Amino acid sequence: MSEIHHECGVAAIYHFNNRKPSPLCPEQGPSEVARLMPRMLLDIQNRGQLAAGMSAYEPRNGDTPGRLLHTHRDVGTVSEVFRLSHRAKSEAVIRSCLGRAAIGHVRYATCGAEDVDYAQPFERQHIQKHKSFCFAFNGQLSNHIQLRDELLESNEDYHLTLDSDTEIIMYEIGRELSGDRRPKLIEVMRSISKRFDGAYSLAFLNANGEMLIARDPLGIKPMCYAHDESLFAAASESVALLNLGFASEQIQSLEPGAAITVSEGKVLVERYCEPDRRAHCFFEWIYFANVASTLDNRSVYLSRTNLGTELARIELEKKQVPLDNNTIVVPVPDTSKAAADAMAYALGVPSREGLIRNRYSGRTFIEGEGRRKKAETKYTPLREVLEGKRVFLVEDSIVRSTTMKVLIERLYDIGKAREIHVRVACPPIIAPCFYGIDMPTIKELFATEYLGQGDEADEEIYAQMAKKLKCDSLRYLPIAAVARSIGFPTKSLCQACITGHYPTPFGQELYDIEVTKNGSSRKKCEPALTE
Repeated sequence: MSEIHHECGVAAIYHFNNRKPSPLCPEQGPSEVARLMPRMLLDIQNRGQLAAGMSAYEPRNGDTPGRLLHTHRDVGTVSEVFRLSHRAKSEAVIRSCLGRAAIGHVRYATCGAEDVDYAQPFERQHIQKHKSFCFAFNGQLSNHIQLRDELLESNEDYHLTLDSDTEIIMYEIGRELSGDRRPKLIEVMRSISKRFDGAYSLAFLNANGEMLIARDPLGIKPMCYAHDESLFAAASESVALLNLGFASEQIQSLEPGAAITVSEGKVLVERYCEPDRRAHCFFEWIYFANVASTLDNRSVYLSRTNLGTELARIELEKKQVPLDNNTIVVPVPDTSKAAADAMAYALGVPSREGLIRNRYSGRTFIEGEGRRKKAETKYTPLREVLEGKRVFLVEDSIVRSTTMKVLIERLYDIGKAREIHVRVACPPIIAPCFYGIDMPTIKELFATEYLGQGDEADEEIYAQMAKKLKCDSLRYLPIAAVARSIGFPTKSLCQACITGHYPTPFGQELYDIEVTKNGSSRKKCEPALTE
């Protein structure tokens, strides 16, 4: 599903002062622990490949001048930004950001331009140490335009330099720290959260060496953490902590509306608000998260295998496609593999890698290169596997359908497949996301030509969609299957992009504006909530 992208991921690490080295990194002294940040960012690189960066804190002795916070950020992958392929250059970058605490970020843009000014972490310098800070942010504020306008209208001397909700958050934090006040970080979070509508997880570090990790009140964005006697770490996904050396039982998901403060060797978890519901983004389990991660006590891998089992169950009920020696299941690499394998096992047919992903194509800067060309170069069909076969092609989702059309065409022309039956391990996407996923407008979404808010496709609609894609048949998962597969009740998931019902007021308002602007030929109805 190369047509949508996550916005970003965050990570943090802290070696407590005056403590023995952590058994997880015995070779790293307190001031060397920031060396671990690029490793953590590599583990969440799936969440953003446009830019990366880190900020580190290192105290100075006495009145010695110099920076307490050091930031390095740039456009590129983690390997490019930290020069990991060149030992000497990488060492120079890391030595410029040594410290006993660090926060890091990987970015894909949904808001703002693709240049270094938008790379995170953001840093704000001030002569007072508690007002000098850096922070990294994952998500999107649905009301950031309103916050921007209110900020600019409050003082005619105010000026914003970037088209980014990240800059808005920086100034909102700055306003809470203004004057002679010295609020606790949890109080800062409690105050600014009342003004925020949307999804976010953030990592904050100031020049006093105080760290804050926070998760939005609905838990839309994930955040995991772990610590031992000497080391604290947090990241958008558990895999970064597991690969750091923490045992799986040490790793926890931060509760929605909760924040962690790390200061003077103490780790404190507190509520900054009391949410009345949860709204975890279901796409984390279906597509975005690393398959090795566990989020909110739900395994990403097992959730995806459950999706494949659901696809197989429907197939066995319909009995429309013969299951014989000429039938195979082929995943679209890579995140569809777990669902495809589970589907194949339940159907009793082979799961084969008939599409090979070119892992070394990298990012492209060829001007004017479209989605079709990218899809052609990204996947190679294997004729030896596909020729003469009846293929169940399993995909995570269909967004614009450009990639899927190209894949189907190449499976027929190059792979010489006999039949292609597309099975999508997700319901149809009929609405944009306003919480940090780069998703097209209503008019650009493939399914909105056939489905409206809350609609479930019938056989006639599936036939029309298959004809448009030029495949033999098409089927999506029903909405209720998502909650069953992940293991949450429907009311605890954000499913706005498949239902048109958003968990926050501004998210719903933006969608209503989008519908009014672009129109909708389909009826609206309330989706059924299935526990």
